[in-house]
Amino acid sequence: MNLQRPNSGDVTQTTNRAKTVVPSSGLCTRCLDGCTGNCEIFQATMRGRELLYPKPYGELTAGADKNYPVDYSHLNIQGYAMGAKGLPEGVEPGPDSALFPAVNTEAEIGYEHKVRMRIPVFTGALGSTEVARRNWDHIAVGAAISGVILVCGENVCGMDPHAEIDRNNKVVESPEMRRRVEIYRRWYEGYGDLFVQMNVEDTRFGVAEYVIEKLGVETIELKWGQGAKCIGGEVKIDSLERALELQRRGYLVTPDPSSPVNQAAFKAGALKHFERHSRLGFIEYESFMKEVERLRRLGAKRVTLKTGAYSMRELAMALKWASDAHIDLVTIDGAGGGTGMSPWRMMVEWGIPTFYLEAMTYELCQMLAAKGAYVPDIAIAGGLSTEDHIFKVLAMGAPFVKAVCMGRALLIPAMVGKNIGEWLKEGKLPKTVKQYGETVEEIFVNYEVLKDKYGKAVDELPLGAIGFYSFVDKLRVGLQQLMAGSRNFRLSTISRNDLMALTEEAARVSGIPYVMEAYREEALEIINA
Repeated sequence: MNLQRPNSGDVTQTTNRAKTVVPSSGLCTRCLDGCTGNCEIFQATMRGRELLYPKPYGELTAGADKNYPVDYSHLNIQGYAMGAKGLPEGVEPGPDSALFPAVNTEAEIGYEHKVRMRIPVFTGALGSTEVARRNWDHIAVGAAISGVILVCGENVCGMDPHAEIDRNNKVVESPEMRRRVEIYRRWYEGYGDLFVQMNVEDTRFGVAEYVIEKLGVETIELKWGQGAKCIGGEVKIDSLERALELQRRGYLVTPDPSSPVNQAAFKAGALKHFERHSRLGFIEYESFMKEVERLRRLGAKRVTLKTGAYSMRELAMALKWASDAHIDLVTIDGAGGGTGMSPWRMMVEWGIPTFYLEAMTYELCQMLAAKGAYVPDIAIAGGLSTEDHIFKVLAMGAPFVKAVCMGRALLIPAMVGKNIGEWLKEGKLPKTVKQYGETVEEIFVNYEVLKDKYGKAVDELPLGAIGFYSFVDKLRVGLQQLMAGSRNFRLSTISRNDLMALTEEAARVSGIPYVMEAYREEALEIINA
C-alpha cells in the first residue's frame, strides 16, 4: 500500500495527465514525448528549485498529506455511565452537578513561575514569514483575549528591515519585534503568555538580551527544530537589495545574491526569488546548560524548549537535558504539521509522525519519573486541529502532557476573520459568509459576547481576533463535552484509561488497550459475580 503519491498535488499546483499513475514514482504510466504537462517534473524542467516549495509561496498554509499507518483517529474516547472526577470540593456527583458547562478546561505550565491558560492550547511559532507578519495583529489579539499562549517565532529581529544592528552585529532596536510584543500586551488579561523563540541566528544577534531587557519579555524558547522540516527556517526574498542586506547580516542566502551570474538572472526575470535560510543547530549538553543559565541570569522567568521530529535519541536528549535544567516546557513537534514554508517533499517524507513521537515521549517520561527525576511539562504538536485531538493527546500522554500546540489550526481563523473584514469593505462577501448575514454583528456568533466584555473597545478588535476567539471557544466547549462524557471535570483527572485503541497496531505502538481488551477484566468480574 502506497501512503503518499509524489510528482503531483494541489500544494505544488501540479497534475498528472494520465488517469493511471505508477504508485511509487508518481509518474504517469505512459509518459508521452510531446506532453504539455503539468506534473512536477514538467514544471521543474523550467523552474527547478521553485518546485521544492508549496505554491503560491508566502500566501498559503500547507500540511503534509501522507496517510501515516497509525494516527489519532485510531483511538476512541471511553464513555462512562457513572461517576464524575474532578468536580469542585464538596460538590456531590449527580445529574444536577455533572453538567458539561461545569467542566474546568484551565491549564497551567511551568516549573516555578506558572503560566495559566483558559484552554490547554497555544499557537505554533509565528516568525519572520510574510504570513505571520501580515496576520500578527489578528493572531496576537486573538490569543490574548482567548487566554492562550502566543509564540513569536525565529528571525523576527534579524529579518526586520528597520532593525538597528550595532558594530558587533547585535540588535539594538527592532520596530517589528516591539510592535508584536506591544500588540499582545495591549489585550493581555492574565492568561497565557508571549514566548519569543531563538535559533542560531537569534542567539548571535542578541535577541534574548533585547527582548528581555528592553521589551520585558518573560519567556524565551530555545529552538532545536520542528516537525515540518529538518533544516532551518526559510523565506523567499523578491528583492536583490534585500537579499544582499540579509547576506551582510550573516544569513545564508541562496542562490548567492552577490554572484554576477545570479544578479543577471534576477534582472532578466528568470530568477524571481532568493531564499533566506537559517543554519542547522548543533546540540551539546554543556553548552545547552550554560545557555539556559545565561537566559535566566538575563532575567527570563521561564525557559522552554521546542524540538522536532528527530530520532528517539534526540528526543531522549531533549527530555533528559530539560529535566536536568528544570526547563519549564518542552514542545515536541511531530511530522505532518507545518505552516507552508517548508520544502514540500521534506514536509511529507521526513521525521517521526506525531502519534509515534508521543508514544516515545510517554515511554521516556515514565523512565525519568521512575528514577525520581524532574519531568518537565510537555506539549505535543504536529497536525492537530480539533477538540478530540486535544483530549486524545492529553490522555495518551497523561500525566506528563499538559498542552497541545496548534499551528495552521489557529492561524486559519485569524486569516478568515481578517479576510471577512476586507470583503465587507469591498462589498464582496462570498456566499459562504453571507449565509450568516451581512454585518459583523450577524456574522460572528461571539460578537455580542465580546461587546459586552469590552464595550466600545470592541471596535478596536481586529476581525481576525474575533475569528480566533470564536474558534478557540468551539475547541473549549467541544473539549468540555468530551470531558463530561468521559466523566472528567478537570484536566488533571484525564488518564490513559479514558482511551481505547481501535486497531491492534495502534495498541502496540501506544500501549493503549485494544478495544476488545479495555475494561475486560472489570466486565468479566461483573458477569461472573
